[in-house]
Amino acid sequence: MGSGLLLRGAAALCARGLRAAAAGRLCPLLPRPPARPLSTGGCGCLRAAPGPPGRGEPPWSEGRGAEEEEEELLAPGPPPGAQRLLVVHPAVRWGAKKPQLTTAELQMAEAVALINTLHNWTVLGKIILSTKTPDKKFIFGKGNFQILTEKIKGLPHITAVFLNIERLSPLTKKELEDAWGVTVFDRYTVVLHIFRCNARTKEAKLQIALAEIPLLRTNLKNEMSQLDQQRGGSRYIMGSGETFMEMQYRLLKEKEFKIRNALEKLRQKRSVLRTQRERREFPVISVMGYTNCGKTTLIKALTGDEGLQPQDQLFATLDITAHAGYLPSHLAVIYVDTIGFLSELPHDLIESFSATIEDVAYSDLIVHVRDISHPETVLQKASVLSVLKNLNLPSHLLDSVVEVHNKVDLIERYQSLETNAIAVSALLGYGLEELKEEIERIVLKTTGKKILTIKVNLAGPQLSWLYKEATVQEVDVMPENGTANVKVIISNSALGKYKKLFPQ
Repeated sequence: MGSGLLLRGAAALCARGLRAAAAGRLCPLLPRPPARPLSTGGCGCLRAAPGPPGRGEPPWSEGRGAEEEEEELLAPGPPPGAQRLLVVHPAVRWGAKKPQLTTAELQMAEAVALINTLHNWTVLGKIILSTKTPDKKFIFGKGNFQILTEKIKGLPHITAVFLNIERLSPLTKKELEDAWGVTVFDRYTVVLHIFRCNARTKEAKLQIALAEIPLLRTNLKNEMSQLDQQRGGSRYIMGSGETFMEMQYRLLKEKEFKIRNALEKLRQKRSVLRTQRERREFPVISVMGYTNCGKTTLIKALTGDEGLQPQDQLFATLDITAHAGYLPSHLAVIYVDTIGFLSELPHDLIESFSATIEDVAYSDLIVHVRDISHPETVLQKASVLSVLKNLNLPSHLLDSVVEVHNKVDLIERYQSLETNAIAVSALLGYGLEELKEEIERIVLKTTGKKILTIKVNLAGPQLSWLYKEATVQEVDVMPENGTANVKVIISNSALGKYKKLFPQ
């Protein structure tokens, strides 16, 4: 990931004829520029974007279609290769910044789990060191910094250090890499790379590309600063009146503009699909929770969808997926599997996935799944609820959240201390019927659906209409007069249509 996320300065030039000269004169430390100026798939390198808004397409992009432009935005970078890491957790053991509801050892365990999620990334060592001021330039005090530096020097096989803090400033990152001689990652870069590796759909890949923009902007500034020091100031691209750095910033801004446009088109498409779903009046249940809490396993158990393949890893789900299921009354509902949450998840990552998470606001119910066997389950609950509150969800959604305590099979003689929580084992099927009944109770209340018995004439179209537009629970046929009493779950709007079509 070192070369994958860090800008290594692929130069971008406006004219093909200047490439060789510029590679030699303007920026001799950079690799030969590509044919077009700026794009990043995931490697962090800059190359040509399809063209700036309002300036027309560059000559080499004539005839480029929308699909080709999107492919340019999504183009994957070269694989980051194997990494051998030392994981370092700065532990604040006193003062206002001391974490609550967790311990340094548990935080270290989660950091190691993040690294183990990545293919070919190996933890060669781990260390917890105390610090009073994790936001200072060198993170640690002089003594502990010296201890850490000596430990790194004593591990010649490591290729990187993972500092388990949310985000390193560019200055701190540079100073640490200079002091230790290896690449330094923070939680932002590690989680971003996990996202990149797990992204499957176009929308997920676009959102990850958007999340990379702040990182690329920072790296670009650092690289250009080093070049200016080495070459003695800014260089201008011939005839453009624009410095090399200004051009790179402009191209990066254009890339961000195109990504946001592409995401907006996908958002509009999803809005149309949502409208169609609302017309069919299927209740929607969003299943949310901390990463690896068992959301996908629970949805598979509730729906019987064999296509779902739960994985025991962090951030296995990055895309919203919908799965049909039935409640005890035979009411059809849609369960929506969402991205998992993480404590100290950087704001830029949450913001970039807002297009995905916004669908939660249109749900009829939220099911919050907790891994009750996890030692940090209370902290995980707080992290999820904090994100939910920041999504500006309707108050009725937040007030009616169903809390599910999953993985109770891992706790001997489990007894819940929270009276409103429902204990289940999604893997073993324990507690699922009780959960379905609670979901049904709230869904009927929030959607305004009614359970009614309607008398229909079997010779007419009423019964087939009810099967199509409502949920038929029972049909009690009375053959002597050719009628039937039909017990249905029906919405107010459907009931109004029925009365209009079939007046008594």
